[in-house]
Amino acid sequence: MTSIEMIVAARSRLQGHARRTPLLSSPFLDEMAGRRVFAKAECLQHTGSFKFRGGWSALSGLAPEVRTRGVIAFSSGNHAQGVALAATRHGVPSVIIMPSDAPKLKIENTRAFGAEVVLYDRGTEDRDAIGARLSEERGLTLIRPFDEPLVIAGQATTGLEIAEQAEEEGITTADVLVPCGGGGLSSGIALALEATAPGFTVRPCEPEGFDDTTRSLAAGKIVRNATMTGSICDAIVTPEPGRITFPILQRLAGSGIAVTEEEVLRAMALAFKRLKIVVEPGGAVALAAALFHGAAIEGDAVIAVTSGGNVDTDLFAAALRRFG
Repeated sequence: MTSIEMIVAARSRLQGHARRTPLLSSPFLDEMAGRRVFAKAECLQHTGSFKFRGGWSALSGLAPEVRTRGVIAFSSGNHAQGVALAATRHGVPSVIIMPSDAPKLKIENTRAFGAEVVLYDRGTEDRDAIGARLSEERGLTLIRPFDEPLVIAGQATTGLEIAEQAEEEGITTADVLVPCGGGGLSSGIALALEATAPGFTVRPCEPEGFDDTTRSLAAGKIVRNATMTGSICDAIVTPEPGRITFPILQRLAGSGIAVTEEEVLRAMALAFKRLKIVVEPGGAVALAAALFHGAAIEGDAVIAVTSGGNVDTDLFAAALRRFG
């Protein structure tokens, strides 16, 4: 299981490879939310999302003889790009299994980072089964997107930075809102903050209709999503919380927050206008929760992770036209 010692070790391996992303703020957003709002801009990370942290942590943590044979991963795009770039920089091959309905930009970027891309139908095919088959056939090491201790440790380094940056801002207690798919980022940040900023509480954030973690936390057991298609927040649509990540969130996280697609699009436009960053729909759910679900948040400060910025141009332009 992931420990604070593993997280610190991952940070050491990431030194000089991952960016220390900024904690951004705007008085306009503070006024809108009725409290101080800070955005941890992981959309500015290499490959445009926090996933590079987990990809590099996992690749760099493998034994050299295992890493040399190559790796395989499955992802709607951000984990794909993170693993692809990490593998290329380590000089090893990578195969990435991606849903055919993933944003074109993410598929193109994954190939550009040096990976072989295998597409599948998200609604009818099982990506885990495809990954297991190819891994066995080619002798590749499977790097799971969230239920993998080394990946969680890498994502958790975001939490170490949040603790340091919040201290610089004089914040000692706050809800930390985190976009949540399988829970690798939210559980990792929760573990990091437990050790370094115990006054902070992680709150998983999801789109309505795909809020499996929110419903699972409320039910006290893992609950699946009814469908896997139909959300603009493709980056965080998963069948259910992870078997490793969910117990961590049960122990450390507060209740989840579900947001509407309209709130997501509005948050994307506001992030661009007020923070000067590009955020994809799945990466904007936490900021949407911070801005439009204030009644669910405690304290005079909130930190929202903007976890990714890999959005198709047409969708981003539509958000700006509607709410810009």
